[in-house]
Amino acid sequence: MSVSVPRRNHVLIVEDKPSLASVYRTHLEKDGFSCQLAADQAGAVAHLENSRFDAIVLSLELTGPDCISVIENWTAGNPQSCIIVVAANASINDAVDAVRAGAWDYLVKPVSRNRLITTLTNACRPPALQGAGKPAAPNRPEPAARDTMIGSSRAMADTRAQIEAIASSSAPAFVTGESGTGKELCAQAIHDFSPRANRPFIALNCGAIPHDLMESEIFGHLKGAFTGAISDREGAAAAADGGTLFLDEICEMEPSLQIKLLRFLQTGTIQPVGSPHTRKVDIRIICATNRSPQAEVSEGRFREDLYFRLHVLPIKLKPLRERGRDVTELASCFLDMYAREENRSFSRIGDEALDTLLAYHWPGNIRELQNVIRQSVVLHDGDALETHMLPDHIVKAEGMCSSPAPGANGRLLWQIERDVIEAAISGFAGSIPKAADALGISPSTIYRKRETWAEKSA
Repeated sequence: MSVSVPRRNHVLIVEDKPSLASVYRTHLEKDGFSCQLAADQAGAVAHLENSRFDAIVLSLELTGPDCISVIENWTAGNPQSCIIVVAANASINDAVDAVRAGAWDYLVKPVSRNRLITTLTNACRPPALQGAGKPAAPNRPEPAARDTMIGSSRAMADTRAQIEAIASSSAPAFVTGESGTGKELCAQAIHDFSPRANRPFIALNCGAIPHDLMESEIFGHLKGAFTGAISDREGAAAAADGGTLFLDEICEMEPSLQIKLLRFLQTGTIQPVGSPHTRKVDIRIICATNRSPQAEVSEGRFREDLYFRLHVLPIKLKPLRERGRDVTELASCFLDMYAREENRSFSRIGDEALDTLLAYHWPGNIRELQNVIRQSVVLHDGDALETHMLPDHIVKAEGMCSSPAPGANGRLLWQIERDVIEAAISGFAGSIPKAADALGISPSTIYRKRETWAEKSA
């Protein structure tokens, strides 16, 4: 029996990367959408002249510097089509500007299957459910910042490229990074970009579960296997069959359980606690830690053989302080999210407040930034988020880092600037390009300043 495609599920995908276009098309067609592909603007215009589309998925990079005029023209010429822009290395502010120019919603690459389906389902609703005239502003059930990786820095571009490169594999992936850098988000993106995207993604935090219950949580147990086991329980490995099992803070796992995890990786079978039988499962393992796994191995806390089994496809996430102006993109996205959630009127962040956010060290990384923006939105309102609305510890930190007047404490302004830049270079093991990226300046600026400092010190 054939399944008819719903009348209002006709989508045009405008994407110049064939692999991405194919992924979008596969996800959408499995959910009942009818899709056409265009690799450039000319191809898209030809489709729009010959067919009627309920939604257009448009790669923002493909439009180049004329993205606003393209969106305005397509919106005017195709009022029945909801335009969803997809941004990669473009600033999140460009995506927001696109929405203001008439786009219905925006997504940021890599786009999860669930996010894509939810957005297109809402965009293709009948006009009667969207309100008269132009499509209503989107009522996003899951804000973009919660299920995508945002940032146009070199570090984030490298991370996205790594995710796309390893997603199709079934080999274990090992994500490292400080707390709050988005390790679970990275694992979710790998899963969403993989052939397993339609299967479960199960996450376990090895540091949040008592050690004596961890084996049961992973492999399950039978009724009566231990005190408190009042019924059979399926473990995370069985629940993830066909999909992905994410083990966060893997270095917290007890050595005795590390042996059982190693056996599972070798055989592909699980044995619930109290059961004499094993079961074959097909899962991909992604694990993460905020520690140095090599140091844990050296100090005997983590098995070397398990480390080599898991550390096949490594991804290291940069701390927020090394991602330059990604801070402002993330902050703007969080502001947009929480302003809508808390019914506030914020539409932008003031220039002085942006400088304050950029000057802060962010020891808690993205999670801390998210909390700071949320707190500021809840406690204040206005068109722009200003410096005085930020928490005191953020503002005071900038004050402590700001430059004193010339001659204060025996140091001049250029000397203080030199110390800050040289400290950044030292922190990146002498790499001037990496230090420049973290500081939001060009490498040539650092080279030029170094020549000036040498002349002044002579």
